[in-house]
Amino acid sequence: MKTSWRSASLAAGAVVVLALTTACGQDGGGTQPASQNVGATAAAGGYGGTGIGSGAGTDAGAGTGAKDEQNAAAESAPAGKLGVSVNAELGNVLTDADGRTLYRFDKDTADPAKSNCDGDCATAWPPVPADDASAGAGIDKKLLGEVTRADGTKQLTVGGWPAYRYAKDVNAGDTKGQGVGGTWYALAPDGKKAALADLPGLSTRKDPKLGEIVVDKNGMTVYRFMKDEAWPEPVSNCTGACLENWPVVAPVAADDTKGVQKKGLMSFTRPDGTKQQTVNCWPIYTFSGDNAPGDTNGQGVGGTWYAVAPDGKPIGAPEKE
Repeated sequence: MKTSWRSASLAAGAVVVLALTTACGQDGGGTQPASQNVGATAAAGGYGGTGIGSGAGTDAGAGTGAKDEQNAAAESAPAGKLGVSVNAELGNVLTDADGRTLYRFDKDTADPAKSNCDGDCATAWPPVPADDASAGAGIDKKLLGEVTRADGTKQLTVGGWPAYRYAKDVNAGDTKGQGVGGTWYALAPDGKKAALADLPGLSTRKDPKLGEIVVDKNGMTVYRFMKDEAWPEPVSNCTGACLENWPVVAPVAADDTKGVQKKGLMSFTRPDGTKQQTVNCWPIYTFSGDNAPGDTNGQGVGGTWYAVAPDGKPIGAPEKE
C-alpha cells in the first residue's frame, strides 16, 4: 500500500512552514488546516451549475423541458442492483443497474444523512430513489441506506451520503458530473469520492499541451488570475460573481504537497475572512467549467486566467516584462 503524503511528521512540516512565513509577509502555514475540498469557499447558493458566468440555477436546463419524458423517467427510476465500473481517471465508480454513474454532493451531510439539493438542483441532479436498490458484486450492502427528502420521498444513501444521477450523463459510463462546481463527485463503492490515487493537497501532472501543471487533491487543474497581486503580499481581485466561476483553493499544509515549489507556498486571509492558498505567493483557484480531472477549460479565459506551473508562474501568459 502506498504511503500517504499526509503521513509526514508535523514537526518537519512546521519547520518548513515557518521558513515560508516571511516569503510574502502574510500568514504562515503553521496554523493551516488540512486540505479542504476545492470549491468549498465558492460563493454561497450555487449547486454546481456548469454555465460560465451563471448563477445557481443555470444548469437546471439540463433536466427541464428540453429532456423528453423517456429521459425523465430514466432519471427517476430505481437504482436496481448497483454495480462497480472501472474508470481510467477515477478508479472504481459506483453505478446503477443501467451503468449510469452515481454522485455525491459536498453540501450534503452523511452523519446524519441529509440532502441539500432541491428545486432546480434536483432537476440537474436527480436524486436516486431508494426503492429496489440492492448491492451488486463489490458493494457492501451494509453501506446502503435511505434518507427522507423534504418532499417526503426516499433517497438512496451510500455510506450515509445521498446518491444522485447527473442529467447530462447520457450513456452508461459517462462521468460528466465529476468535479462540477467543485462540489459534485462520482461515488466510490464505499460512499467516498471516487479517486484513482490518494493525491496530496497540491501536486503536479504532465498535461500533453501545457506541460507540468499544478492540480488539487481531486486532480483538478489550478489557475492564476493575472489581475491578482503577490508582492509585497497576496491580493485577490476575484470577488463576488467571479468566485462562482473560479472557486478559491483552500489552505493546504506544506507537507501535503508534491512537486510544488515550497517558497511562497502559504495562505492569506481574504477580505471576507476566508483563507486562500497561494503558490509562490500568487492566489490560486479552480474553474467551475472543468468537469473532470485533466480538464483545462479555464486556460486563457478572458486573457487573464492561466494554469499554474510548479514554480507559480502562469503557463502560456503573455510576457509583460
